[in-house]
This record gives sequence, C-alpha cells and structure tokens, in this order.
Amino acid sequence: MANSQALCTSFKVELLNAIHALGTTVTRGATTPDSFKAALYLASASLGAGTTQYSSTGEVSGTNYSAGGVDLTGSPDWIAPSSTGTTAFSTPTNNLTFTNVTLSTAFDAVLIYNSTQGNKAVSVHTFGSQTITAGNFTLTMPTNDASNALLRLA
Repeated sequence: MANSQALCTSFKVELLNAIHALGTTVTRGATTPDSFKAALYLASASLGAGTTQYSSTGEVSGTNYSAGGVDLTGSPDWIAPSSTGTTAFSTPTNNLTFTNVTLSTAFDAVLIYNSTQGNKAVSVHTFGSQTITAGNFTLTMPTNDASNALLRLA
C-alpha cells in the first residue's frame, strides 16, 4: 500500500477533546469539560463562518428568553468525540429547549458557543424562519454519527 497524504483521524478526535494546542495562547489548565450555551438569532442577523464569539447583537429578545440563550445540558454537554472512517464527530448530549418563550420577531439561527472560554463561537446552525408565542421551542439534536453529528471534522 502506498503512502497517502491526510490529516490523521485520531488528530481530529483529539482536537475535539482539546488535546492539541497548535498556538502559544493555550488557556487550558483544567481537565474538566467546558460549558457551552446556545443563543437564538434574528433572521436579519449576520452570523456565519466569520463569527468569533457570542454577541447580543442580532440576538432574539422576548418573554422568558434570557440574553445568552440556554445551557447545553447533560454531563458532559457533548457526547464523547468519536470517529468513523476519516470523520471525527460529536453532538450535544440533549436537545436544546427554550421553554415557554414568546419570540415575535422572525429568527432562523442558533449559535453554539463556549461559555467557559470567553464565549468563543463554535458553530452557527440555520433553520427555517420561526416565531413562537407562549410555547416551547426545541432544536432536536441529530444522530451522533459521521454523516449527521452536529460537529463533524472530515
């Protein structure tokens, strides 16, 4: 078998586990998992790949919604990173639920961010434009596998 150029799959899983620090700004001192949050954003907001951290600019507001969103829940917040083939992946442990909220301005995105590490952005996920009146809004987490997980490093 010939050699082939690739980013090692084990490295991808280790990145999700915060094993490697490629820069000089290492802040990790603990071995406990970080805490993560999910915030909802208006359809008129401008989140995407360039988003670097949580900001209240463009975030929804309404009855029973707190700025900053909700905590990812579970112990830990994420299913342990794993891999299949050459893809490393992880998904939050539980669905994201915003309870008894009234959000009358259209929203269509959620920002997952690391509240332990200075509110650094992890990912932005979009969905069809929504409004809700005095109800629960739940984002159902996908199957935790190489094709569907919320975070996938291929």
